[in-house]
Amino acid sequence: MQRSTVTIREVAKEAGLSVATISRYLNKSGYIGKKTEEKIKSVMEQLDYRPNEIARGLAKKKTNTIALIIPDITNPFFPELVVSIEKVAKSKGYNLILVNTEQDDLQENSFWQNFKNRYVDGVILASYQFNKGTLTELEAMNIPYVKIDRAADDKKNNSIGVNNYKGARLATGHLLDINCQNVAHIAGPQTFLPAIERTKGFVDTLIESPAYNKGPIVLEGDFTLESGMHLTKQLLNNNPDIDGIFLANDLMALGCLKQLKQMKKEVPEDIAIIGFDGITLTKMVEPEITTIQQPIYQIGVKATNTLISLIDNVEDETAELKLDVELVVRGTTKR
Repeated sequence: MQRSTVTIREVAKEAGLSVATISRYLNKSGYIGKKTEEKIKSVMEQLDYRPNEIARGLAKKKTNTIALIIPDITNPFFPELVVSIEKVAKSKGYNLILVNTEQDDLQENSFWQNFKNRYVDGVILASYQFNKGTLTELEAMNIPYVKIDRAADDKKNNSIGVNNYKGARLATGHLLDINCQNVAHIAGPQTFLPAIERTKGFVDTLIESPAYNKGPIVLEGDFTLESGMHLTKQLLNNNPDIDGIFLANDLMALGCLKQLKQMKKEVPEDIAIIGFDGITLTKMVEPEITTIQQPIYQIGVKATNTLISLIDNVEDETAELKLDVELVVRGTTKR
């Protein structure tokens, strides 16, 4: 992807201003104080910054279209999220483009070149597959973005999510409360901050429990049903005394339940299980799956409203917003 040697992000950093402010100066959109204008102009001359005129032209052309990037449309969490995002977008006069990425799409320059040609006004990132380079690409193209649950990035601005650590503590504490003596955690990808926070909540709860004196058992999964099945089998083959499992998402919990039935294990009598997300599918199996429920619909509403505010230059950046979670007890832990 061709761009000037010095990026708009570098200009913003040197000037001590946000990328959005530099963008407003370049596109002559929105009010900027005279001193700020002079500072930006001085930094641009100092760094020999030359704006990409094509990118500026695209930035000025508002299409009333936003893109939602997700990693796996087959995961029921995402269709539930899409419903709320699309509803809010439509009510505000925006169209929604859904981008379902393959494993390595976000690391390919060709992906971003093609994406750039879609002429979108903003992006909601709900994929744990992207890295910091993804944000660099978006900022270089002057595209506002909002992250769902901070995705794979440790920057807290422009992020809508939930208290993953609290949720994990609720889940683990619940297994201990129903007298599970040997518990394990099937985690999400440990490159993904929410998965890391859920693992930490599990480990900390066990360490702090005076009645539990065994070391934490953690296996890393990938949020798929197949991962839940495979790792459940591996877990029980190596640890046959396991009687409680906390899984980092509901899809893996569904896989776990399926595997336990194939292994002739009674749930919850032999093994209690609990997931994380609160997708509708957890109420459609028998026994119904206990879960840590995220406000999925509300996450989508907040993310979309925040993005449209950024597009309309109502806000430069927003602080991280963490919504609450709750424990929903169902059949897989009712002993």
